[in-house]
Amino acid sequence: MTEQSKTNEELRCIGCGAIIQSEDPNEPGYTPAAAVKKGLVNNELYCQRCFRLRHYNEIAPVSLTDDDFLQLLNHIREANALIVYVVDIFDFNGSLIPGLHRFVGNNPVLLVGNKEDLLPHSLRRTKLRDWIRQQANVAGIRPIDTLLVSAKKNHQIEELLNTIEKYRQHRDVYVVGVTNVGKSTLINQIIKQRTGVKDLITTSRFPGTTLDKIEIPLDDGQELIDTPGIIHQHQMAHVLPAQDLKLVAPQKEIKPRTYQLSDGQTIFMGGIARFDYLKGPKVGVVAYFDNNLQLHRTKFSNADTFYEKHLGDLLTPPTKTTKGQIPSLERFEFSTDEKTDLVYEGLGWITVPAGIAVAGWAPQGVRVLTRRAMI
Repeated sequence: MTEQSKTNEELRCIGCGAIIQSEDPNEPGYTPAAAVKKGLVNNELYCQRCFRLRHYNEIAPVSLTDDDFLQLLNHIREANALIVYVVDIFDFNGSLIPGLHRFVGNNPVLLVGNKEDLLPHSLRRTKLRDWIRQQANVAGIRPIDTLLVSAKKNHQIEELLNTIEKYRQHRDVYVVGVTNVGKSTLINQIIKQRTGVKDLITTSRFPGTTLDKIEIPLDDGQELIDTPGIIHQHQMAHVLPAQDLKLVAPQKEIKPRTYQLSDGQTIFMGGIARFDYLKGPKVGVVAYFDNNLQLHRTKFSNADTFYEKHLGDLLTPPTKTTKGQIPSLERFEFSTDEKTDLVYEGLGWITVPAGIAVAGWAPQGVRVLTRRAMI
């Protein structure tokens, strides 16, 4: 072992939790030796990746695999802890961790729905809280309590802290979630509430910002532990180039858009998703997507020609420079027997009535599915 690696052996990036090393620029935690010394002096030791992310919003790929992330969480099962499970309300289905019970063991789970500020104010929060609890039950998760918060708006964070204290009973707290649910933003708000320090942990709209667990001491000697976000490969964030992702990731309250459709009509969501009304009477459907995402209605019979002609200009994203980087659209067909959300994971959803046949298209690798209507 070199002298440098001995020096860095126990040092961790305060932004993502990766072990600091100065030997391989392509591995997590890389930091030039001079930057390590400077970071120690200033008490702000970030890896090069987090430094670039903080100052330039520049994300660098890392070599961690899905198995690496899951392995980092496996020890939770053996711990005696409260599990704070953070989901993105706007992308609830894409927030679910497959087989979460394998990680939590007998530990209690507190379900936290983040980004509630993105949903219309007209939606009653008690109804929304019941809805996400019921959806969690369907996924096999039985939370001891359910809270709605907005980490970005600092909404209900104090209530969350009080609820954590109520249930943790002098145990450690593990915060878990998939990438892009706003988990690190939430941790930053908790740190700010308790210490006044802003934006300690690096955050981004891109997947995989936190690379290893980050341990934050609590008053009684226990720890609040921010675990790495599990990569959910079926989210839109994993197929869109960074410049296109900026155009579809909601940053403020969604304004629902209503369409009166006859069967045989199509709605394009930019050039990255498509909705076909296949069979049924004239109905109203409601679309919930980022306000900046352009929606275009056309006839089903003309949809393929329309798509080929306008992809990259009228139908954006993608742009003309990125349209070759997005996989071709894959079709999923459904029939409804109740009021239903047709969900495009990581993008949004369209609420449709019972008794009709529809199809949803998304880039290959992104799931389209149905669920009981949220609204």
